[in-house]
Amino acid sequence: MKHRDLIFKELRAHAPFTALGSLAGIVLLLGLVWSQVPAGFSHQLFGILHPLHVLLSAQATIATYRRAGGAGFWRILLIGYVGGVGIGTLSDCLIPYLGEWLLGLPNRGYHIGFIEEWWLVNPLALVGIALGVWSVRTRVPHGLHVLISTGASLFHIALAMDGTPSLPVLGGIAVFLFLSVWIPCCTSDIVFPLLFAPNKDAITGCCHHHH
Repeated sequence: MKHRDLIFKELRAHAPFTALGSLAGIVLLLGLVWSQVPAGFSHQLFGILHPLHVLLSAQATIATYRRAGGAGFWRILLIGYVGGVGIGTLSDCLIPYLGEWLLGLPNRGYHIGFIEEWWLVNPLALVGIALGVWSVRTRVPHGLHVLISTGASLFHIALAMDGTPSLPVLGGIAVFLFLSVWIPCCTSDIVFPLLFAPNKDAITGCCHHHH
């Protein structure tokens, strides 16, 4: 199977699942708005879920890389760090911010975890890399990964809101929630590490997480 076909197959397989996560996210978001939860609460939850997501992404990246025959201390460190922190930041911070900006949410802002919480996010990325090296076969259920990623993106967006969003804005938020989870989660788990791994064919079919 060509890599492109594998990527499309994975993205297709994950789409319905991610859509479900986004819907659950929207329901949760409305719950937060209606119960008038203070912004500090969203900030705290983002501060917990984002570092956790970075750890999971780093672990998934390196487990996939190692399964495909990848080796080398510095390569593992670099690929794991970019896969964890880079893709985690894109997923939880940058795509939600782009959504907030395009939708004109009143309190939009950057929350870049590896800078703002450098003392937490960076060490957790290293823990994720170590876990990926230590056990290539350990698979965090993809559902959990998607859930944590959705949560982090969701609380980032919640911080930007003020009052109940209109229906079109809610629709827009759902789209950005979907994108912020779907593309990066598949990328960190599958696509990104395969760009550097020597034995790419060993990976075909190994990335199917049972939901």
